[in-house]
Formats: sequence, C-alpha cells, structure tokens
Amino acid sequence: MSDQPRRPRRPAKPYRRPKKDPVRVLAFEALRAVDERDAYANLVLPPLLRKARESGDFDARDAALATELVYGTLRRQGTYDAIVAACVDRPLREVDPPVLDVISLGVHQLLGTRIPTHAAVSASVELARVVLGDGRAKFVNAVLRKVAQDDLDGWLERVAPPYDEDPEDHLAVVHSHPRWVVSALWDSLGGGRAGIEELLRADNERPQVTLVARPGRADVGELLGEEAAEPGRWSPYAVRLTEGGEPGAVPAVAEGRAGVQDEGSQLVALALASAPVEGRDRMWLDGCAGPGGKAALLGALAAERGAVLLASEKQPHRAGLVAKALAGNPGPYQVVAADGTRPPWRPGSFDRVLVDVPCTGLGALRRRPEARWRRRPEDLDGFAPLQRGLLRTALESVRVGGVVGYATCSPHLAETRAVVADLLKQFPDAELIDARPLLPGVPDLGEGPDVQLWPHLHGTDAMYLALIRRTG
Repeated sequence: MSDQPRRPRRPAKPYRRPKKDPVRVLAFEALRAVDERDAYANLVLPPLLRKARESGDFDARDAALATELVYGTLRRQGTYDAIVAACVDRPLREVDPPVLDVISLGVHQLLGTRIPTHAAVSASVELARVVLGDGRAKFVNAVLRKVAQDDLDGWLERVAPPYDEDPEDHLAVVHSHPRWVVSALWDSLGGGRAGIEELLRADNERPQVTLVARPGRADVGELLGEEAAEPGRWSPYAVRLTEGGEPGAVPAVAEGRAGVQDEGSQLVALALASAPVEGRDRMWLDGCAGPGGKAALLGALAAERGAVLLASEKQPHRAGLVAKALAGNPGPYQVVAADGTRPPWRPGSFDRVLVDVPCTGLGALRRRPEARWRRRPEDLDGFAPLQRGLLRTALESVRVGGVVGYATCSPHLAETRAVVADLLKQFPDAELIDARPLLPGVPDLGEGPDVQLWPHLHGTDAMYLALIRRTG
C-alpha cells in the first residue's frame, strides 16, 4: 500500500434545477402541436399566447419573440435540417422529433436572429433540460456548439449544392422549400433565377396583417384610425397593420363589421363583382364559402346592388363560420351546408358564381409555412377531381350571360390553368374573359386573360383567378 496521503475529494456540485423560460417553452409547445397533430401555427399560437398573457407570464415583447421563434423556425426548417444533418452522426429521422424541435429552435436563434451566440446556446440547453431531461440536453448542447462555429452564409456554402450543378436543389436548401415546390413555382412563374429567388424569399417573410372594411358595415377611415395602420395597395377596402398587433382588439373586427382578409382574396371577390354580365344581376353564389371572408365581402357588395347572396359550404362547422361572418350583412343572404358538386339548386339559377376551390395552399406559404413540408406531389391528384367537379357545377349553375370566377390559393399549373382548360373543352358555350382590367392599378398581371398574383410582385398571397362567361 502507498504511504502517500489521499487527496481530499472535491465536494460534488449541488444539482441545479433548470430554469424555465416561458417564451421558449411556449414556442416548443407550438412546434410540437404542429408536428404531432398536424396543427397549423396560425391556429395554435394565438390561444397559447392569450393564455400566457392572461397568466401574467408574458408581455408584448415576450409574445413577439415567441412568434418569431415559431414562425422563423418553421419557415427555415429545410435549411436548418440540412445544417443539423451536417452536425450529427446519424440520419435526422433517427433523432427524436422533440429533440429536433429544441435543436431547430436553437439553430434559428443562432442563425436567424440577433440573439448573442452564448445566450442562444445556453437558453436552448436550459429548454432541453426542462422539456427533455439532462441527458438529452447534453446532445443538444453538442450539436448547437457545432452550429455556432459558422454563420448562415457560411453554412449555406457548405450544405447547399452549387447553383450551376443543381439549380432547384440549391434553391430548395438556400430558401427552405421542398425541391418539388421550387420546381412547381418556377414553372408557373417562368423567367430566370432572379424572379424565383425573389418569390422564395417573399415566402419566407412575415406578412403584414390585412383587414377588410366590409362595405355598408365599416369604413376604411375607421380602420385607419388604428395604430400603425396604412391603406392597402390595391383594394379600396383594405387596411394594413404594419406592426402586426392583435386584429381581434380592433372594434370593427370584434363586431364583425370588418375582418382579416389578404388583399389578394379581396381582389378576387371584387373582380367577380365588377365583371360585366348581360341582363339581370340579382342572384349571386359563393359555392365554396368557408370560412367566410370572401362571402362576407361579396354579401356586402351584393347588398349595395340589391342582389341576394347564397353562400354554400359542404362542412357544417365551416358553414357555421360563414354564417358568423355574414351576420349583420346589410342585404338579404342565405347560408346552406351543401356539397358544391351535388348542389340543391337548379342549373342556371345565378348571375354570378364564385368557386374558391380547395387546393394545396402553395400560394399561402407566408402564412402557413409548415404547409410546404406537409404537402406532397401526389396531393395534386387528390384535389384534381374535386376542383374540376366544383368548376363544372359552377358553370352549370350560372345562367347564359352570367359569369363564373374560378379561384385558388395555389399557383401550381395543375390547379389553375389545367383545370380551366379542361372544363372549357367540356363547355364550348363558355369563354374566358379578361380579368386584368377588373383589377385596376395592379401591375404585372401577365398576358391574361386570367390573373396570377404573387407575394413578391403584389404583396399578396399567390391567388389565381379565371373569369368565365356562359355564352349559350
């Protein structure tokens, strides 16, 4: 045995409980809801924020940070996944989803915000300790320290293939869109690299909140009295809240006299209402009315002319939302829960018909960034029969001399021009009319006669509109 005296043991550090950060815990909960339940962040986040504010845990700055963490992470998820994949020794599919969510939140703080590196890493590790446990927090710490060794531009140089070798994959990684979505948007947009990059960048920007003053119920001047409110670019009924805020706190919105509605959606309704019809103009139909934004605007415009709106929606709960949006309309209207492909009304009953058909939603990726990761190319095949069926019914429902508006919040050619072209072959007594003059002042509307709006050109969702007149 050694005669050397034993060194005294250092006392063990006392265990430190992780400190709970309400902002980051809320952001994590929102991401888990999106991942686990296929929820949409724009539906999940507001009630979480409301509950946090009511509990006294949050102020306005906390809410703004939580919102940025959730939406920023979802928008750049594809880019961040490529970076994280370069920092772990296993395929990402083998990393538990909750762990990946914490890492992604940390990567966004490191590469997408001005939060200092040390604070971003330490806050993410604390979050991991709270929601995952100490063991997995060590893995989070190791990954984020590797990510922190470079900035976003440096990482993109390493993980994105060169543009000259694979343009679509380069754009997919750099701008965080699935490759098939990049390809589809590029096909619809046309042109070279500059245009598609501007579009993809616009998809990753946070859109302003846009309100609509429903004619006969609210005045634009009233909405412009709100803080940081500006007139819309194109719609005479639009007002933009340039600093965000809570639309429900606006009195006219709370009372249903105004609503939240993208300016592209407003333009679609206004164009249909402005299209020339031959003869009477008394009966209007919104054949896919849920959740009610376009129906409320159409109903108000119809009332100004003494016309009646019928709003039809297949799903009863969505029909209830339409009825709520139309409540207080200044003119007569009716809401029915009906299948638009098997309608209860007689053919030729209407003077104007709008069908804003269900679609992939690729035109609203600014508002629902997670949709880009959920959609698959095969989804197009699922929507195609429904879109054609609804347009067919719309054309049967309008009288000779009346007008149908076919709209969709997707620029994908398979959901826009292909549908219209197929139905025009089946209806030789129908013709496209030029929609462009019915969007006065709006630039860059292409060669017509249909219209495709774009986030980077018009500041709207990528709404598509074709106007079709029955001629015989």
